[in-house]
Amino acid sequence: MKLKIYTDGACSGNPGKGGWAAIILDNNLNQSSISGSESSTTNNRMELMAPIMALKKIKKKSEITIFTDSKYVKDGITDWIKKWKLNNWKGSNKKPVKNKDLWIKLDDCCLKHKITWRWVKAHAGNKYNNLADELAVLETK
Repeated sequence: MKLKIYTDGACSGNPGKGGWAAIILDNNLNQSSISGSESSTTNNRMELMAPIMALKKIKKKSEITIFTDSKYVKDGITDWIKKWKLNNWKGSNKKPVKNKDLWIKLDDCCLKHKITWRWVKAHAGNKYNNLADELAVLETK
């Protein structure tokens, strides 16, 4: 099965009430959406929660393209995480990696599927990115 997932996170205050959302599209562009919130969190944690929760919904091994407007998420999962694991979850600054718990969850979720990560510019007219943003922001209300 081939899927596309658009994810976004938002936070009202940073830290503050946060929301995350994902739009899941199948081959026929049938669309489903999921979203959620946390009462006290950060924007980066919400950006990470969106793909984690979306991937948890996919039960069958799938080929998935995930679109995110967060370079933190895209670069973290495709590049930085390799070094973090080798360095016992320490960053290049020798300090513990922030949001380690969520990076581990995201990494585990990725093992079940063949995933391609794509960065999209936020608020640039992408229909599904805009929809994910709207849903995430609604969760912060």
